[in-house]
Amino acid sequence: MKSLSEIETTAKRASKAAGFSWGEAEEIGKCIRQLEMFGLPGIKHLNSYFNDKKKNTYENLSSINQSNSSSSNPYCPIILGISFLDQLKIVENYEKIYFSNIAYPIIFLSFLSRSSEIIGKKINVKFEEKEIFLNLNVNIYSNFLNLEFPKNSKNLEINFIDNKDNFNEEEWKSLYRLSENTFVEETDSLKKGAAGAGLTDND
Repeated sequence: MKSLSEIETTAKRASKAAGFSWGEAEEIGKCIRQLEMFGLPGIKHLNSYFNDKKKNTYENLSSINQSNSSSSNPYCPIILGISFLDQLKIVENYEKIYFSNIAYPIIFLSFLSRSSEIIGKKINVKFEEKEIFLNLNVNIYSNFLNLEFPKNSKNLEINFIDNKDNFNEEEWKSLYRLSENTFVEETDSLKKGAAGAGLTDND
């Protein structure tokens, strides 16, 4: 079994050989490592993308808006992902972001997962009747069992999820009241035994 370090290094070098800059290749290596760590077919789809890239033209999207559409050539998932990371402070202000015609969306997903960690918000992604939940780059949940991702996504929707508790106030108060049973009432002996409370200077 290949190590994650080996996967990242090989993906980075292969990306450079495929025509990307070393900086872009480094970002690709990180993303493919992450996909494979989560059990998703990153190597498979990167290989396929590089093969298709030799004969197909992909569009680079450098400026991301709330709604983004490519009517001719599909968006390159790598340049799109890097642009998303670069513009994260702007795009996170959108409640939803829409893309149409993205090549190899699974590669783009890896950039979104890293974005989730950077901004500290969960991200919900919908495409081709699939729904994927990105949890701060810690894990990826989905509502489908097989790992057959499409080579092209006609419509992809991104939702930033505001952080909130998964419990109500009464549930919290109930648990907190129980935790109070472990509190120890402060006494004179505890005060004397506390750090820095001694009366003798031993220095």
